[in-house]
Amino acid sequence: MYDKYLIQKGDNLKDIAERFYTDETTIKDINNMPFDDFYTEGKEIIVPLKKEKCFEYYTINAGDTIYEIARKYNMNPDLLSILNGLDLNDYIYPNQEILIPKNNYSYYVTKEGDSLDVVAEKFDMEIGELLKDNDTIYLSPGQLIVKNNKNMIK
Repeated sequence: MYDKYLIQKGDNLKDIAERFYTDETTIKDINNMPFDDFYTEGKEIIVPLKKEKCFEYYTINAGDTIYEIARKYNMNPDLLSILNGLDLNDYIYPNQEILIPKNNYSYYVTKEGDSLDVVAEKFDMEIGELLKDNDTIYLSPGQLIVKNNKNMIK
């Protein structure tokens, strides 16, 4: 599973790889760009999803449904389907991998018109904390924003 990343000023390939818990070779391979000088500010690249951060993977077994998986992990089936780009009634296939939210995280999917203030208020946190928990926030509709609840325990 992959995501897009917009290279920022000061980024280098090694730092990007570390940020996404991978290595430079993997990033070069998935972007089909063998040389470091292809990675310049403003260029969009593909990066692996951060498995270790806030999700686990679950491999679908024959007969599984979104509802059963959600019940097994004690979560809302709507959230599970949204996180995986699925409709509640979509057919899921054996051996298909889906994301399962890890404990100690809260999730919000942005809507049209959301601002940093609105999202921070939904999480009951300061904007600085919100930015610390999320590498990139575009606020385009459908973006997943996370809150690390472990950081909130006082």
